[in-house]
Amino acid sequence: MFFGRLRKEIQAVFDRDPAAKSVLEVLLCYPGLHAIILHRIAHFFYRHRFFLVARLISQFARAITQIEIHPGAKIGEGLFIDHGAGVVIGETAEIGNNVTIYQGVTLGGTGKEKGKRHPTIGDNVVISTGAKILGSFKVGENSKIGAGSVVLKPVPPNSTVVGVPGKVVIRDGEKVGTAGVSIIDLRHDLLPDPVAEAMYAMQKTIERLEQRVAELEKQRSKPE
Repeated sequence: MFFGRLRKEIQAVFDRDPAAKSVLEVLLCYPGLHAIILHRIAHFFYRHRFFLVARLISQFARAITQIEIHPGAKIGEGLFIDHGAGVVIGETAEIGNNVTIYQGVTLGGTGKEKGKRHPTIGDNVVISTGAKILGSFKVGENSKIGAGSVVLKPVPPNSTVVGVPGKVVIRDGEKVGTAGVSIIDLRHDLLPDPVAEAMYAMQKTIERLEQRVAELEKQRSKPE
């Protein structure tokens, strides 16, 4: 089972990183893969209640990869952590299959409460650079989280989220992508900018108001 998952994670690197040239290179030079392998080992000890051993392994992984995954986190198959520096995944986080995470991402909690306090990430989700997903809720499958977004609420499936706090700007094909997407869309650079769109709408409104004011001033200046 361990080696079967390892094969899938190596294949995930080739599927999602065009820079990967050989299996040996992936095994030796990809810290995201190293972090996942060490997490699998740490999680085994964590499930068998060897908590200190599990934490020591996770801290060793953090030291050599700059990726911190708590040994209690549950991770599915085909996870790809690209570059990975600064990634933090909390104790009760759950990650589905074929998820892609870029550097600087945090799957964190929002307080000191016990029990489930970290997010659940559905299958085929892409979480872009620097995004923070904080709290015990689910990000639905086939969704994308834009770079630098701070997500504090559940995300429906097939959605795109951008902004601080994060807002759903695309969902199920309504300025919202395509429902039922089976291919993982890694184009996290092609996301809507709701702030820019709001500024553009405001600019057009101001232009219309200025035009109307000018028309009224002309009417007022005409001789009786």
